[in-house]
Amino acid sequence: VLQQAGNIERLGRFLWSLPQCDKLQLNESVLKAKAVVAFHRGHFKELYRLLEHNQYSAHNHAKLQALWLKAHYVEAEKLRGRPLGAVGKYRVRRKFPLPRTIWDGEETSYCFKEKSRSVLRDWYTHNPYPSPREKRELAEGTGLTTTQ
Repeated sequence: VLQQAGNIERLGRFLWSLPQCDKLQLNESVLKAKAVVAFHRGHFKELYRLLEHNQYSAHNHAKLQALWLKAHYVEAEKLRGRPLGAVGKYRVRRKFPLPRTIWDGEETSYCFKEKSRSVLRDWYTHNPYPSPREKRELAEGTGLTTTQ
């Protein structure tokens, strides 16, 4: 709730006040909150440690991936003394790939996972103009939306 309200400092104080119990300290929600606090305080080494050494559920991956990338972008911008462009961000992503703890390991190309791309490619060779029903089936099979 504190994170959603944008009250990161108060969230940090709350996390600091939690008892030193392993079951509590290793809880995924607590770890995720610690990562958010570390990012907002600019403690990027702590953020990277939290993300690299703890497993996270797939539903948390997008948020944690964004933190990982933004932290590396901020560090690169400080180093260069100017904002990163598209190529600069691409180079940062290549230099600091996402850890396996917050990524399923499947490569993406043009924002689509390779598995989805191959299914779409195979489908297109057999039927380049699917019906709305076929589009729904295809979307369910690939995890994409019908528009995609």
